[in-house]
Amino acid sequence: MEVYLDNGATTKVCPEAAEAAVNAMTVCYGNPSSTHTKCREAKALLDRARAQVAAALGAKPEEIVFTSCGSESDNWALIRGAETNRRVGRHIISSAAEHDAIRKTLEYLEGQGWEVTLLRPGKEGMVTPAQLAEALREDTALVSLMLVNNETGAVTDIPAMRRVLTERGSRALLHTDAVQGFLKVPFSAKTLGADLISLSGHKIHAPKGIGALYIRSGLRLAPYILGGGQENGLRSGTEPLPQIAAFGAAAEIGAKEAGAAQERMGQLRQHCIERVLAESPDAVVIGGGAPHILCLSLPGYRSEVLMNYMEAKGVYVSKGSACKRGKRSHVLEAMGIPARVIDGAIRVSLSRFTTREEIDCFVDTLLEAKARLRSR
Repeated sequence: MEVYLDNGATTKVCPEAAEAAVNAMTVCYGNPSSTHTKCREAKALLDRARAQVAAALGAKPEEIVFTSCGSESDNWALIRGAETNRRVGRHIISSAAEHDAIRKTLEYLEGQGWEVTLLRPGKEGMVTPAQLAEALREDTALVSLMLVNNETGAVTDIPAMRRVLTERGSRALLHTDAVQGFLKVPFSAKTLGADLISLSGHKIHAPKGIGALYIRSGLRLAPYILGGGQENGLRSGTEPLPQIAAFGAAAEIGAKEAGAAQERMGQLRQHCIERVLAESPDAVVIGGGAPHILCLSLPGYRSEVLMNYMEAKGVYVSKGSACKRGKRSHVLEAMGIPARVIDGAIRVSLSRFTTREEIDCFVDTLLEAKARLRSR
């Protein structure tokens, strides 16, 4: 039995998305920028997918620009967002628990003369509105805080961050990386109040290679890729219609099933916690909040060793972010988690397809690994 519980890294493509991609490759395969019949069919498919993603986000279709991935959306939002608002100042606020797509971009901006303040998350893994209020300055041009942490599942109160900016009369733009939050926790573009929102298709059962950036109506963000003027002049390059159509289909079906799926994932996550703690009281649950991500640790054991044992049994989890490649988690370090706990931490991430049987198989295999492997 294969048990895949690494959905925070990527999800399997759902049947609806796969069918949409095949249709775009074999039937509606024209170039949306051309004018003959096949291309008009492709343009209609592109417009439909944009509307599907927008509807799932609670946004207008014209506020959605397709990108290659969440990382590109993050890069674009930060670099062009900062440049667009530089008349306000050259100060940026983010957190020490962000994805590397944010962290590395902030490092780039620092090299360009921007000053960056990184807020440190608390023991639950998120930063607070009070921290933002304290760090906010008159010259703060951009605030970027992720909605759901990809390693701990901690949920940041983005609407409260917007209220802080409004109450303080701040002109800073607000960006949120919602890659792990889209269709996993309840929100819409309106309820978040963010100016810029990053999304990714392969986290919601669409293929890899497609993402989107929500740009609030009225915000004139500079283009990130220049060329033929696609995506309303904001991102040039022939649109990858198969991935876009699949993204639209996955967003539509995901939005319809979101409420039930979130409740089911939350129940499975809690079941997992209860079983692990009941049979291994020394285990540690780290952070939390989102229904689909569980970070837990067996202190004294090495996460790589545990993962290798489980992989041999057909159970797939991860150490943390798929982008870390063996390094110790900067997120858990920023939270002040002891090294011994960090080194034994693994991430279990669910999808709407995850079953109770799979969770039980994971727990059984984890406990078996603990019994057979020697702690340090």
